[in-house]
Amino acid sequence: MKKYENTGSKDTRSGFGAGMTELGQKNENVVALCADLIGSLKFDDFKKNHPERFFQIGIAEANMIGIAAGLTIGGKIPFTGTFANFSTGRVYDQIRQSVAYSDKNVKICASHAGLTLGEDGATHQILEDIGLMKMLPGMTVINTCDYNQTKAATLALADHHGPAYLRFGRPVVPNFTPADEPFVIGKAILLSEGTDVTIVATGHLVWEALIAAEALEAKGISAEVINIHTIKPLDEEAILKSLAKTKCVVTAEEHNILGGLGESISRVLALNTPAPQEFVAVNDSFGESGTPEQLMDKYKLNNQAIVEAVERVIKRK
Repeated sequence: MKKYENTGSKDTRSGFGAGMTELGQKNENVVALCADLIGSLKFDDFKKNHPERFFQIGIAEANMIGIAAGLTIGGKIPFTGTFANFSTGRVYDQIRQSVAYSDKNVKICASHAGLTLGEDGATHQILEDIGLMKMLPGMTVINTCDYNQTKAATLALADHHGPAYLRFGRPVVPNFTPADEPFVIGKAILLSEGTDVTIVATGHLVWEALIAAEALEAKGISAEVINIHTIKPLDEEAILKSLAKTKCVVTAEEHNILGGLGESISRVLALNTPAPQEFVAVNDSFGESGTPEQLMDKYKLNNQAIVEAVERVIKRK
């Protein structure tokens, strides 16, 4: 298997911005809507180059979703942008009624997700957004791991018809996926092969899973690492194929333990091949203020926590 290396740390929201810049040049039907966070969402280049296709809605997120739904009727492909908390929790009714129920081709793009929003604290962080969005019928849910993958996902969503939620973050993180790696919605990526345990990770925890796999190898434990960038539709085939070898799984995500990737994996296991599972996630609590690193350590969302979870789950086989 290819060994993934950090080619230079970048924030995933800048990957979204780069994707939007490219889409602005390639697809005249792509329009962007922002809720007063142009700099935070990296919309600057799109706004500069395509002012007629950029709409500053202001601090009126529900209105932004309604306008986006309306724009699809004329054949436009709207990408909305604000913090994940305001992209989902604040406007859930509008997303449910005007986008999901109506099957509108709206791309809900959410930065500053999870704990790594950091110092802004619990009122701006959100740890339940994946659960909120994956429960909506017809909604595609994507959670990317680095700059390159976020850019690729942004480009792929323009060609995907239907409502979608794209989740990314604020902090600078390792950029390790190949810039030319195709982004296939609903298709997991096998990062490293192993025989003793399957580690299924999403978002910022993917890099931590790779570090954990190296630490486990030094302990004589062979870990298979799978990058699940698409929470819904979930690549059940990839998960089951891996579990047929390893017979146990650890899921890792920057999300509440309830409602996220881990529970989606549990459903797959329950319906097909019950096996021991351990969860690396926030244990049903809100976040708090702190640096991203401090919060990820305190809430045990790091490579050390993954290693400990692997050691527990192997004992249960």
